[in-house]
Amino acid sequence: MSGERAVALATCSEHPDGYPDDLLVVEPLSDLGIDTTFVTWDDASVDWNAFDVVVLRSTWDYPPRRDEFLRWIDRVAGLTTLANPAGAVRWSSDKRYLTHLERMGAPVVPTTFVDPDASAETLASAIRGTVSSAERFVVKPSVGAGSVDAGRFESGDVSAVEQAIKHATTLLERGRRVMVQPYLDAIDSAGETALVYIGGEFSHAIRKEPLLDGGPVSFDGLFAEETTSATTATDAQLDAAASVLGAMPFDRAELLYARVDLLPDAAGDPLLLELELVEPSLFMAEAPGAALRFAHAMAAVAGRPTT
Repeated sequence: MSGERAVALATCSEHPDGYPDDLLVVEPLSDLGIDTTFVTWDDASVDWNAFDVVVLRSTWDYPPRRDEFLRWIDRVAGLTTLANPAGAVRWSSDKRYLTHLERMGAPVVPTTFVDPDASAETLASAIRGTVSSAERFVVKPSVGAGSVDAGRFESGDVSAVEQAIKHATTLLERGRRVMVQPYLDAIDSAGETALVYIGGEFSHAIRKEPLLDGGPVSFDGLFAEETTSATTATDAQLDAAASVLGAMPFDRAELLYARVDLLPDAAGDPLLLELELVEPSLFMAEAPGAALRFAHAMAAVAGRPTT
């Protein structure tokens, strides 16, 4: 490696050369005198100590192998600088963090969690409780990415509720924790808004079209394709995101990146759907200047002046 500094962008075997959006940071990093290499996270031959920083990007195959992934996270963090930090990755890799954020006063989509060892009655009760308060509801694993194994179901349809219970039972039998949420109907018109933060500061916002339809999402690959577009974050959305980031058990300044995904409730107030700190898409192609901001933030983490 010819540069004074070297950054590894960790990816997965399905995208060994990096995902297109992340390729946008290679040139600006090179202009800053930093070499960039895309490396598959579970490649046992990699010398992670050879890199000044390892940045998690498209490691989207980790959910079924979370324990293995977290062991790798801890190992890399012991060898070099990891971004995001290992503690933030571990905490946010299971959506049980929603319970903490809600307890700290952040606006969160109401969520009920069901553990793998729960009884059938506990699962049925969790679904009945959500069904009683919403016309539609969502069942998905608490460790997941790309809408894999997520499904939307109709509360008033007996067969749909039975399908939801069957889907949740299958997840539980696989040792996966299940989460049940009301489907917020306002998403059908307003969409989902992703607020992207780089180096602790707000960078840009993206609108994502509704993805969930009847039953579990069906697709090939690691994630369901999304329809996205640039948008302008409202003051209410920025305030909600600030509340979420302020409720984390660590300082947002420690994070290289964060994505706060918000949905509107019936009154139009933004609620947190997910706080993405592991490997979120940052949609830099749709935000002029975002790739350069990300490159400068990575250079700062690598300890190299950016001016």
